[in-house]
Amino acid sequence: MTTYGLLIFNDAEELDFVGPWEVFTASSMLRDGRDTAVLISEKSEPVRCAKGMRVLPDHTFGDHPPLDVLLVPGGSGARETEPYNPVVTGWIARTAAQASWVSSVCTGAELMHAAGPARGRRVATHWSNEDALEARGGVTVVRDARYVVDGNLVTSQGVSAGIDSALWLVGRLHGREHARAVRRYIQYDPAPPYLADEPGVG
Repeated sequence: MTTYGLLIFNDAEELDFVGPWEVFTASSMLRDGRDTAVLISEKSEPVRCAKGMRVLPDHTFGDHPPLDVLLVPGGSGARETEPYNPVVTGWIARTAAQASWVSSVCTGAELMHAAGPARGRRVATHWSNEDALEARGGVTVVRDARYVVDGNLVTSQGVSAGIDSALWLVGRLHGREHARAVRRYIQYDPAPPYLADEPGVG
C-alpha cells in the first residue's frame, strides 16, 4: 500500500496537484484500490486555489496518516506566502524526513527550498522561476528537463510536467508496465510518451 499526501494551500496552482492526484488515484484503481491519496492543509477550511477553485482538504497537519509520498504544488502561494509560514515549512521538513519520496511541481520547489528538502539538490521548477530560485543559493536548478530525480526528491517544471513526474514515480514504485497502464487509462499522450525509462536527470 502506498499513501500519497498532497499539500494544498491558498493560491496553489490547481493542475500542479490535480494532475498528480489523477495519476495516483488511477494507479490505485488499477491496483484494486490498495493505495490512498489525501489532500492535506494547515487548516480544515476550504482552500482557494490560484485560478479560483475551492478545495476541501481531507486532513490537517495534525491528523493525516503516515505518508509514503509527499507532494508540494506551486502557485503564487508557494512563492509569496507559504515560504514565510513556519507552520507550513516546519511540517514539510518533518514530513519529508519520514516519507520515502518527496516531490514538488512548478514553483513548489521554492517552498521545498524554504523548508529544506531541496537544499543541496538538483531541482526543476517553472521556467519563469529558475533565476529566482537559483539566486536563493544552495540549489542547482536544472533548466532543460521536464523533471529531475535527485535521491528521493522528484521535482518538475510547470503544471503539466507534474503528470510526467507522477507517472515516473508510480513506475518506480509499482513498475514501468503499471505506469504505462496508468498513462493509457488517463489518456495522457505526451510526445514523446512516458519517459520513465529515461528520466532526464536521474
